[in-house]
Amino acid sequence: MTDYIAPDHVYSNELSSADLIDWDRTHQVHPWAAMDAWRGYDHMMVEHGKGIYLWDSSGKRFLDGPGGMWCVQIGYGREDMAEAIAKQVISLPFASPWTTTTNPAARLSKKLAELAPGDLNNVFFTTGGSTAVDTAIRTVHFLNNRLGKPEKKIVIAREKGYHGSTYLASTVTGKERDKSRFDVESRLVRFLPDINPYQRPEGMTTADWGDQKVADLEKMIEDVGPDKIGAFIAEPILCSGGVIIPPDGYHKRTLEICHKYDLLYISDEVVTAFGRLGHWFSSEAVFGIVPDIITCAKGLTSGYLPLGACIISDKVMSAISSPEEEVLFSTGFTYSAHPVCCAAALKNIEIMETEGVLENVRSLSPYFQSRLQKLSKFDIVGDVRGQGLLGCIEGTPASPQNGSVLAAERRLGAMLDDACEKMGLLVRPLINMAVFSPPLIITKDQIDEMFDILEKALEQVTNSYNGGAGS
Repeated sequence: MTDYIAPDHVYSNELSSADLIDWDRTHQVHPWAAMDAWRGYDHMMVEHGKGIYLWDSSGKRFLDGPGGMWCVQIGYGREDMAEAIAKQVISLPFASPWTTTTNPAARLSKKLAELAPGDLNNVFFTTGGSTAVDTAIRTVHFLNNRLGKPEKKIVIAREKGYHGSTYLASTVTGKERDKSRFDVESRLVRFLPDINPYQRPEGMTTADWGDQKVADLEKMIEDVGPDKIGAFIAEPILCSGGVIIPPDGYHKRTLEICHKYDLLYISDEVVTAFGRLGHWFSSEAVFGIVPDIITCAKGLTSGYLPLGACIISDKVMSAISSPEEEVLFSTGFTYSAHPVCCAAALKNIEIMETEGVLENVRSLSPYFQSRLQKLSKFDIVGDVRGQGLLGCIEGTPASPQNGSVLAAERRLGAMLDDACEKMGLLVRPLINMAVFSPPLIITKDQIDEMFDILEKALEQVTNSYNGGAGS
């Protein structure tokens, strides 16, 4: 037996914020880090959160406009959530999902089957949204191999769609302005053009734009061949692409086309599920469709612990079953159906039910959207759009005399982000856009607080912006 070694300074509670920030810069690689400057980042040191607010190491309070990462539905600092997590940790912190099940996993799978639309009764637990999308695509591949259709593997996706950063999820992600040196499997995907109605030609109606986008899908299926296409993946709202809301009826018509040509329809509800639009799932309740597969994560636990799910219809599960031979559905993760994460999800759903969180979203959404629309009065704002408690401001910088349009857009977005942060509001900057999805427990007064800051920030940026971004 070795001698006990006292904890070193890493475990000390006496460390300064400056020390921690220095260690972070030196040792941690953050998501989407710019490789020319990753050691120079000045990330905010967040100390604690309560309700819809965060505090940094200096004690400054910020309204959390992005809701963490589209996910902190019930807000920060919930003691009842902490107690539920701690109770499960003490009772059973882990069990192999290969050979056992647990009380929280069984209960959560039943609950999700009840909440999901139609015959989506089969829940495969994952570690987050990316792995849920990976599982959905692998399910498509497994199905068509099982049916003797090994060529039917291509997934159709949309430009501006975001589905994750694992290999398959990034393959079907269409954010073309993300400069990357990572590989993707381009043989497995085809992209349809941007569906953002804001980008439609001058004089074209939104309805005609929608007709064109539906026709794009059918044409691609016919051109590539339905015998080679396994699925279409779509976000009900393309959130990371800039809260892009397709025209009315689009999802229902594209689902009908998919089923006409024997394609599965995957609805990526990683953001839109668990209350963001006022319902547990938005596919049927908001957009009138029952997909073949739903992927979800984020709001499933309100960000308290990582958990995702791929929810598969009875029809698909029946097709991949093999009563005549043993065929393993050989995909999964060490932390699939992690009992502590499942306990957190159950408590999260319970809180949302007992405290009327979905009702709060439906009640406040019209006011939230009315305040958002008023921001269109600023000249630097090209478009404002949103639904439920989702919103986006898209800026339109003046054309640069020198330099690139992209550089000008980045500068405008950074100016708005900086102005908001100085006034105590966090937004999520996406090039020339600011997006927000605050915790669903937000009140009317807090909506006013948020949009009052946004309005002041836009006034400041309008007054200081010289129209020569990138020059």
